[in-house]
Amino acid sequence: MSGLNYYKVGERQDFGTHTFTAQEIIAFGKKFDPQPFHVDEARARDSMFGGLCASGWHTGAVWMRKICEFREKDFARVAENGGVPPVLGPSPGIRNMRWLKPVFAGETIRFGCVVAKTRVLRTKPGWGLVETHNFAETLDGKTVMAFDSAVLVKI
Repeated sequence: MSGLNYYKVGERQDFGTHTFTAQEIIAFGKKFDPQPFHVDEARARDSMFGGLCASGWHTGAVWMRKICEFREKDFARVAENGGVPPVLGPSPGIRNMRWLKPVFAGETIRFGCVVAKTRVLRTKPGWGLVETHNFAETLDGKTVMAFDSAVLVKI
């Protein structure tokens, strides 16, 4: 069975939620993105954002963690039900990365994707490509981050 059969165009996959705490926002900011609105609550209040907010890279890193956790659980479920989970290869990259709204300390964000396209690769025998539109959104559905990506899938 082709690993492409696991993915259905138009299907939404929800990876779960994460609540961004002030402590983790500051820790991530100090290590990777030390701008005042990511590392100092007082200076963040005086910034254009009006409060401490997560780095966009922090939001992207949590998205990556959530998809990995989702895949691990879902692929195990497929195997437990007698199916064969897809074998994934590398991603050829992302496009259109956008941070549309700040993620503030204490905010809970939902992560996921929608399958946009699947196809067999002519240039890499035995492999297909799954393209997705990926998102992070508030619990009331406001998009805070979006990007398009793809992953190779063994067929």
